[in-house]
Amino acid sequence: MARPPVDARLWKYARSARRYLVLSVALSVVITGSIVVTAVALAKVLAGVVTDPGRRSFGAWTFELIVLAVAIGCRVLATWVQSRIAHRAGAAVVTELETKVLAAGAQLPPRELETRRTELAVVVSTGLTGLRAYLTGYLPALLLACLVPPIVLVVIGFHDPISGAIAVVTLPLIPVFMVLIGLLTQGRAAATLAATTRLSDQLLDLFAGMPTLRALGREGRVAGRTGSMEHRVRELGDALRQRTMRALRIAFLSSMVLEMLATLSVALIAVSIGLRLVYGGMSLYAGLVALILAPEVYLPLRMVGERFHAAQDGMAAADKAFAVLEPRVQPESGADGPVTAGNAGAEAGSESAEPSGSDGRDISRRGVEASLGGHTDPGPSGGDDSGVIEICELSVRARDGFAPAGLTAVLRPGVMTVLTGPNGSGKSTALQAILGLLTPELGSVKVDGADVRALDQNAWWSRIAWLPQRPVLVPGTLRENLELLGAHTSVTTAKSAARVLDELDAACVATGFDTVLSELPDGWNTIVGAGGIGLSLGQRQRLALTRVLAADRPILLLDEPTAHLDPAAEATVLAALQRRARTGATVIVIAHRPTVLTAADHIIPVHASEPQAVAS
Repeated sequence: MARPPVDARLWKYARSARRYLVLSVALSVVITGSIVVTAVALAKVLAGVVTDPGRRSFGAWTFELIVLAVAIGCRVLATWVQSRIAHRAGAAVVTELETKVLAAGAQLPPRELETRRTELAVVVSTGLTGLRAYLTGYLPALLLACLVPPIVLVVIGFHDPISGAIAVVTLPLIPVFMVLIGLLTQGRAAATLAATTRLSDQLLDLFAGMPTLRALGREGRVAGRTGSMEHRVRELGDALRQRTMRALRIAFLSSMVLEMLATLSVALIAVSIGLRLVYGGMSLYAGLVALILAPEVYLPLRMVGERFHAAQDGMAAADKAFAVLEPRVQPESGADGPVTAGNAGAEAGSESAEPSGSDGRDISRRGVEASLGGHTDPGPSGGDDSGVIEICELSVRARDGFAPAGLTAVLRPGVMTVLTGPNGSGKSTALQAILGLLTPELGSVKVDGADVRALDQNAWWSRIAWLPQRPVLVPGTLRENLELLGAHTSVTTAKSAARVLDELDAACVATGFDTVLSELPDGWNTIVGAGGIGLSLGQRQRLALTRVLAADRPILLLDEPTAHLDPAAEATVLAALQRRARTGATVIVIAHRPTVLTAADHIIPVHASEPQAVAS
């Protein structure tokens, strides 16, 4: 669909652009009035000097010259002010949109954020900068193109109807050629942005994997190979350069076409005026007014055409930004709301509301894959249902079918529950559903009987310590990363300090991070980069585990917590998780390793299926 000249979404999301639009319209009116006054005053003075020998002195034209000077000064001042506020508005609008896109991107579901991370990075970092050209060049020219030609045509037609008729006939040629050029360049700005995104994505992956490439001796050119990273990056760079040069070539050619059309149109008017002046068919004053104003009719349209290409890159990035700010609204699951354990079981006929294995029963370490019957021991929490999480027939659409598909489980406090299954079965997706980060196609997740989507998001998250598959470590000190979930290395009161430090020390010992700290000269004040650069994979995992175990949260969600750990550290971590569960915490772990499955109190198999299987 063609993009409108002025996108209403820009004014909706960038409040600073609204004031600029009002001021720019007012200044465009001032410029238009100055153009007309300048032409009339100048034509009157020139015609009078030529036709009236008695008024060939400055004193005879004092008033007209003052009006001419004021009109020229007003036009210069209004143009300068318009340019100045346009630059300021451009900076403000770009900053405002970047902030909103960044905030909206942080609210995207994890799976969508993962697929769009490079696109968001390009839009926020450099893409929206192109909007400055839109606000400083294209938009003022567009406003002038809407105001100047109609008003000037009226003035020309009043003084010389023939010149006005010529302008009316030739003026539409410029928009027609602009449309043809627009059709030719349609999608090129979006393609250039996509090429920039691919290049950025490739470079980010290359930099992230550079240590591995250096270790394998693959960081540079390999003799006889054309598939090296250097070759691939050069190909992407060349593709981006070629797209940019093609866009520049089209921009220059389109400018030449518009200039030629405007020049020929003005020449037609000039020849007509000259012939009629020679044969006495019009007054010199009328001819000068029409001749002076004729270029002003075509100038704004030429400016729009010239600045159109400069604004397209920014508007293409703005379209990406608006796609983030205006996510597509997905319909609610089912016609009658989420499927609950009761009605799901009624539809399936043989499904149970209790967590089931492949044979329809619970899998427990106490029974070694034997059934526990209709009741499972809730552990030390006894009959307390606080923190009970019920997963009822949960199905989330994946690339091929649903993952998970029809997952039903009851996750109770006081026990360590492990979700297991093949890769792609939807284990991490199930944790995201528990967190309320996504809306399932079927089923629901309930906490103490309330749908997780109906809970206050911040209040719910304040009860959870989450360890994702790739732990999030922010640039800063180890202390700042530890405090993300509320744990502290120091507090004010002695009583709470002893408690927190004891918990923190115990967490460090459990994860082996105390050994890491002893090797760091700055201890908790050690600075790490984005993603934990400066620490090994194992050290990053230990820090993330320490952060979770030291947090005073009743619900722990851990995705592959023992990855990158040696067997001794794994056993210590599992023992710490069991202790947290025995104190009444709800501990949910995703794992494949037999050692983790052995340490579990409950094992919940997670399966994926084709869409037809869930629908049936």
